[in-house]
Amino acid sequence: MKPPSPDMQQDTCNSPTESGALTVTDARDRILSTIQALTQTERIPLKESLGRILGENLCAPFDVPPWDNSAMDGYAVRSQDLPGAERRRLTVVGTAMAGLPFNGEVLAGQCVRIMTGAMIPHGCDTVIMQEQAIREGNLISIGEGHCGGQHVRRAGGDLAAGQSVLNAGRRIRPADLGVLASMGIAQLTVTRRPRIAYFSTGDELRALDQALDAGAIYDSNRYALYGMLRQTGVEAVELDIVRDKRDALQLALTQAAADADAVITTGGVSVGDADFVRDVLAELGEIHFWKVGVKPGRPFAFGRIGRAWFFGLPGNPVSTMVSYYQFVQPALRRLMGEDAAPPLQFKVTCVTALNKSPGRMEFQRGILATNAAGETVVRSSGGQASNILSSMSEANCFIVLPAEWSDVPAGTLVEVQPFPGL
Repeated sequence: MKPPSPDMQQDTCNSPTESGALTVTDARDRILSTIQALTQTERIPLKESLGRILGENLCAPFDVPPWDNSAMDGYAVRSQDLPGAERRRLTVVGTAMAGLPFNGEVLAGQCVRIMTGAMIPHGCDTVIMQEQAIREGNLISIGEGHCGGQHVRRAGGDLAAGQSVLNAGRRIRPADLGVLASMGIAQLTVTRRPRIAYFSTGDELRALDQALDAGAIYDSNRYALYGMLRQTGVEAVELDIVRDKRDALQLALTQAAADADAVITTGGVSVGDADFVRDVLAELGEIHFWKVGVKPGRPFAFGRIGRAWFFGLPGNPVSTMVSYYQFVQPALRRLMGEDAAPPLQFKVTCVTALNKSPGRMEFQRGILATNAAGETVVRSSGGQASNILSSMSEANCFIVLPAEWSDVPAGTLVEVQPFPGL
């Protein structure tokens, strides 16, 4: 157990300087370098694997498609029979349908009526589109302009037998389900879902089934956290609101850590008289760091209680969400064994002016859209105070402003970070 360092006891989240505060990148790197992926796996049916993290490397057991097939409705012919300058007549000797192949051999001067997806008959290697053939009884007439091999999907053209297809650490997406089904894979190995316990702290918080008395507010953080945890793909375990009492917090953290891979709290990580989270964490486990040069969300505690990782998020709702997306979600993905990747960011023009003071990296709420000229631009979604959750609901991205920047004029090129799932 490690006691809080002196700077933890003296700094406040409103300090004008960032003495001792980690940068966003340093904080994220420290977390990711500390957390180890879970090793437990399970076998599940393919349909249940969407959003899960693959726990094995998969190779194609056979060619996909397993045989040459037609990409068009038309006629399967031999390339040797393609005409030159003069039209050529071929005799139709059968039909090939998808799932009902033509079993004979096509000889010189012959062809087979074929449908899209049907196996290319033995002896043929080319398909003439039906619009480019004139049919008269059991004969077709074709002209020039064709090339051997046209309109044929080759065996293994999608996946070759033995080819590496998906590797461990990949989050399974809808297209992956189709790829795996095309290889005949009905079950696969995925990593165990991490069990994440979470609760809010604060005497002012009320559950939705309670009346609001003077000075009370509804606990919005637990619902935002629930949504983010579900989107991440973990097992979310919701606990009751914990009041601002040291004993109650000690008991809640001890019980949560006993049966979880990670514990997330909101509120109580600043330096107010009723903010006990950091002190209790230091008694029960260890604190790796607690302040980051970020706005909103500077007071953020990362540590450990027994075998459970601990993330102490700020109490203001937008600060909670910024801290989750920038620090907790990457950590949980690492815990799940997912391949690490930095958040997607790209530059666009900001069409509204933004207020900012130098000192901390800011994640302002923005709306990505297409303007009349067809260009992707971003604008502010509204009020940027850390308690204004409605502008977070309106937003679809963060506008990422470096620590050294001050006010941003309209027309400035800025970095944006789309919200997960977009």
